[in-house]
Amino acid sequence: MRRYETMIIVTDTVEEEEAKAVLDRVKGVLADQGGTLIDEEFWGKRRFAYEINKRTHGYYDVLDFEVSNEGLRELERQLKLADNVVRFKTVRPEIRILNNR
Repeated sequence: MRRYETMIIVTDTVEEEEAKAVLDRVKGVLADQGGTLIDEEFWGKRRFAYEINKRTHGYYDVLDFEVSNEGLRELERQLKLADNVVRFKTVRPEIRILNNR
């Protein structure tokens, strides 16, 4: 299993509670794939840097998790199918090792 971070943007056409419900479904998919959620940061409603689909705001959430490659593919497939998800981006965070010399 590898560690990943995914930023998810949910459209602002829904209320905050519904945006959180979408994110809960995403976390459910992660759990179904055998993944482990390490940390979550819900940033709330933020302004976009540029207009996306004629919208200027969205709800941002960052998930830090561990999952297998197959689990990540399924998670991203589900995010592509979700109607309320505007954008998402998954990265592998660098692991920095400090050398105490």
